[in-house]
Amino acid sequence: MRLFLREHAFLILIQVLQAIAAPILFWLDGYRGMGVSLYAIFMSFVLLTIYLIYRYFSRKEFYLRLLEPMKTIDESLETIGSAPISEALQQLLVSQYRLYLEAIQKAEERQDEHLLFMDRWVHQMKTPLSVIELTAQNLDEPDSSSIREETDRMKNGLNTVLYMARLRTISEDFLIKQVTLSKLIHEVNTENKRFYIRHEVYPQLKEEKPGIRVETDEKWIFFLLTQIIHNAVKYSTGISKQIILSLYEQSGEAVLEVKDFGVGIPLVDQKRVFNKFYTGDNGRTYRESTGMGLYLVKEVAERLEHRVELDSTPDKGTTVRIIFSKTQNLTAV
Repeated sequence: MRLFLREHAFLILIQVLQAIAAPILFWLDGYRGMGVSLYAIFMSFVLLTIYLIYRYFSRKEFYLRLLEPMKTIDESLETIGSAPISEALQQLLVSQYRLYLEAIQKAEERQDEHLLFMDRWVHQMKTPLSVIELTAQNLDEPDSSSIREETDRMKNGLNTVLYMARLRTISEDFLIKQVTLSKLIHEVNTENKRFYIRHEVYPQLKEEKPGIRVETDEKWIFFLLTQIIHNAVKYSTGISKQIILSLYEQSGEAVLEVKDFGVGIPLVDQKRVFNKFYTGDNGRTYRESTGMGLYLVKEVAERLEHRVELDSTPDKGTTVRIIFSKTQNLTAV
């Protein structure tokens, strides 16, 4: 109603001015019969009222639609009345919706092309890295270890780029199945054996309950654990020689915990460590920090419907937990 009155306020004002001006003109012209003038004014307001009531109820749906925000984009295609202005607005919304879909389709095509390019580029880069790594094995120390260290670093960076590019279409890449966490940890440790040796930080597995099994995507959870371990080792180098990987159940949920005894995270940074590209105080000290590791961990965990928790004490270390819900914990099944 308020919108309707605002739209017709000028019409009502003109009618009032006309009702005032007409008797004044008659009076100045010498006509003194006020009864007829008042009757004419009354009839004009009656006709105006009837017109406004008819116009409001004939376009009530239209006005209500304008006042209520759309909850979904598809609501723009719903019919909003049969009045000419309603039909014109409906055609405009349909045209806008069509342009919107075309723009979205073009954006998705560009993103798909970018993803395809990144995927091919990463795989093409891995081939020369493998050749370099094989060549380095024939070199004497310490040259061989130095070259392999750099190739490992480049491989890790390429994997991060690849997983970051795939993040938008991650749900299409999921393969949910039963995963034994202790076996997964062993595979991650084997994959990162040289990384541990190079930084002189070694993992210790504490399994409170053997054979904990969860429902998740093995490839992506492997990536998450690798990212967390790399952070733990990187920030423990030169401070501690051990990180602890723990498996246990808590209130029916399965928990995979990575604990280090390194530099820890300052309190002011702890709420932002999962933000994209945020490196914080430690990132200024450790120049290799990209601010993407924990961001990817959080994003992927949420898509997998796992929870991620982080506790840290400066100068004492950091603990990161991946928590699998009761329905994802298959240990007792």
